[in-house]
Amino acid sequence: MKITSVRTIIVGEVRPFLFVIVETECGLTGIGEAGITWREKAIAGFIEALTPSLVGQDPRRIEHLWQVMLRCGFFPGGRIGAAAISAIDLALWDIKGKALGVPVYELLGGLVRERVACYPHIDDAEFPAMFDQCQQRVEAGWQFVRFNFPSDGDVLEPRIAVRRGVELVTGVREAVGPDIGIIIDVHTRLDPVDAVTLCRQLEPLNVFFVEDPVRCENPAAIGRLRQHTNVPVAMGEQYATKWEFREAVENDWIDYCRVDLCIAGGLTEARKIAGWCETHYIAIAPHNPLGPVSTAACLHLDLATSNFAVQECARIPGEVLSDLFPVQVPFDRGNMLPPTAPGLGVEIDESAISRYPVMDGDCPRLQRADGSFTNW
Repeated sequence: MKITSVRTIIVGEVRPFLFVIVETECGLTGIGEAGITWREKAIAGFIEALTPSLVGQDPRRIEHLWQVMLRCGFFPGGRIGAAAISAIDLALWDIKGKALGVPVYELLGGLVRERVACYPHIDDAEFPAMFDQCQQRVEAGWQFVRFNFPSDGDVLEPRIAVRRGVELVTGVREAVGPDIGIIIDVHTRLDPVDAVTLCRQLEPLNVFFVEDPVRCENPAAIGRLRQHTNVPVAMGEQYATKWEFREAVENDWIDYCRVDLCIAGGLTEARKIAGWCETHYIAIAPHNPLGPVSTAACLHLDLATSNFAVQECARIPGEVLSDLFPVQVPFDRGNMLPPTAPGLGVEIDESAISRYPVMDGDCPRLQRADGSFTNW
């Protein structure tokens, strides 16, 4: 079996999505997805640059091709490169599962659970409306709720946002009761001093975890935070390849690993990171704000990984890109279920591409009250 072509598809619905299709001479095709939203053209360019190293190769040699893709340009791939590799890697796993006639989770060791608990995204709104949204999700069967750290429109002043963030979590806890997992995503918006204040005030509210409380560029920042709070901390969605996870994992600075299969290096790299985390009793909670292929890939990893905690599910299967992906993974009352089809278990109908025009623009932005830039 040989690879004959590697193609990219960029579409939009709610946000941009980039998919890659790997075709083989025997007629089997695989589909993957890349992360780093709003940088799809850059990723597509990297995929194009990798294609000559892939055409003519056996797609079943996944580990070998992963090493080639990362290192063939001499300079190791950074985040854009890792996202490109991730998309291709997922497509290769899809092909291998189809070639062997089994779901991908069987290639990862088989099922360790029968369902995968997920958490939804609660839309930003005024507090009473957010409390109602959380209650509605719980009534629909979800065991977790997740929402963003608050801002005032496009302005985020840390001290004010910390106070409002604590008020938000307090209100949600009152609304959903003591047994629902609460996740607040700070989205790297705070410096360590303000993150410490937030996390210490959240400790009595029994949050499931605080996500990305500080920026990721300097791993020691999360270590500094770890010294001052016992609140569970989750990070990792911005990391590319296992090497960027090293300090946070080896120093036990995080409680939950937010590996993104569409940025970190696909299933090949994510399963290594998950195994590494297992030696430190760190559970994985994969990052997934993307489309049907990312969701499917996360599901297969979760189904075959013992140290799994909860899965982000920003877009319920079947409710996004439904014409382009008429077959998506099973979902029921806040849980994803094992697919039975070979490969990743999603199917694409390329005739529907024109219904999802490419979205122009850029990532939303926040600023401080003085006009200085801050992370969104």
